[in-house]
Amino acid sequence: MTITPANAPILVVCLCAQWCGVCRDYRSRFEQARAQVHSSCPQAQFLWIDIEDEADLLHPLDVEDFPTLLLARGSEARFFGPLTPQVETLVRMVQTQAINPQAAPLPAPELTALVARVRSAHPE
Repeated sequence: MTITPANAPILVVCLCAQWCGVCRDYRSRFEQARAQVHSSCPQAQFLWIDIEDEADLLHPLDVEDFPTLLLARGSEARFFGPLTPQVETLVRMVQTQAINPQAAPLPAPELTALVARVRSAHPE
């Protein structure tokens, strides 16, 4: 297991679709969460990715539930899955990563590869 540095950047990616009503409603909440987190964790990068516009980026992963969140620290995925569309839930998840940089990464090489592709396609 590698040790993730305490200053490794946090990546927060919402994977949604324009046609999804829940996603459209969640977008403003995602932006609210970004604003709240940036006051205490300015190194966190928040991205909104439309799964149809950037399908090549996600391949071979399928997103079936919306909103789906990818949370990574450095190059390691820490969370990947659907998330209740509440500001407080997302803020709490990101703040937990900020104060606990040694949390266990997900043992999924395909998610590590996704983190690398997202960081490459969307540099800070």
